[in-house]
Amino acid sequence: MSDLKLFEDKAVRSAWNEQDDKWYFSIVDVVEVLTNSPRPRKYWNALKTKLQNEGSELSHKLGQLKMPADDGKMRMTDVANTEQLLRLIQSIPSPKAEPFKQWLAQVGAERIAEIENPELAQARIRATYKAKGYSNEWIEKRIRGILVRDELTNEWKQRGVKEGKEYAILTAEISKATFGIIPSDYKKLKGLTKANENLRDHMTDLELIFSMLGEASTTEIAKNRDAKGFDENHTAAKAGGSVAGKARKDLEQKSGKKIVSNQNFKALTEKSDKKTLK
Repeated sequence: MSDLKLFEDKAVRSAWNEQDDKWYFSIVDVVEVLTNSPRPRKYWNALKTKLQNEGSELSHKLGQLKMPADDGKMRMTDVANTEQLLRLIQSIPSPKAEPFKQWLAQVGAERIAEIENPELAQARIRATYKAKGYSNEWIEKRIRGILVRDELTNEWKQRGVKEGKEYAILTAEISKATFGIIPSDYKKLKGLTKANENLRDHMTDLELIFSMLGEASTTEIAKNRDAKGFDENHTAAKAGGSVAGKARKDLEQKSGKKIVSNQNFKALTEKSDKKTLK
């Protein structure tokens, strides 16, 4: 599960590893937070070399995970779990060290609590979107969409679809069949240029509804067909998306209005003093 965490309004890329139940954080992002360096990658490379030359055990235990880069692509990134970061911070002189340690502890505690009580995770999501200015109605649809998406990806995982590239291909097929456009082009249509800008956070109510329909239909078809592996689930994705696509076209014909919109939440808030999507 990939995520973005905020420390003092700065994004820290993170990923939850279900195998060892730990958060892993992008070290470059942490270095940027602690040092305010304009070149955090160079700073980290120099520190990593220093640790290796000193024979630090820590330098041999750090791993890599694929995380979204500035260009929107998933790239291998040096990561560390909470315990490793706490040791790494000792090598980085920073007045933010102690506040960051407290932040790490809070992030870990929140995740443990959310695992034990999933409703806490939903409450956190609601509060985050509410603070950004979204309407309660939109937020409920967004949360429902997240749950539908989770159900689909869980199904893919059980059916032998590989996370990462294969998930992205299947998602693009559903989007293409549902809206007639793949996610990367959809983001361009809405003027979203940053890797951390989530397309669905900028969808209208109806766009969210049809996204849910496409993914829920795909899940149901994959189950009923007992789809195995990428190829069979690829077929199911096209079929599921076409269900939503037909419904979208029917509504567009009868309402006289296109569903796919170039509106994004960022532009709407700028124009209407942070009024919510309707």
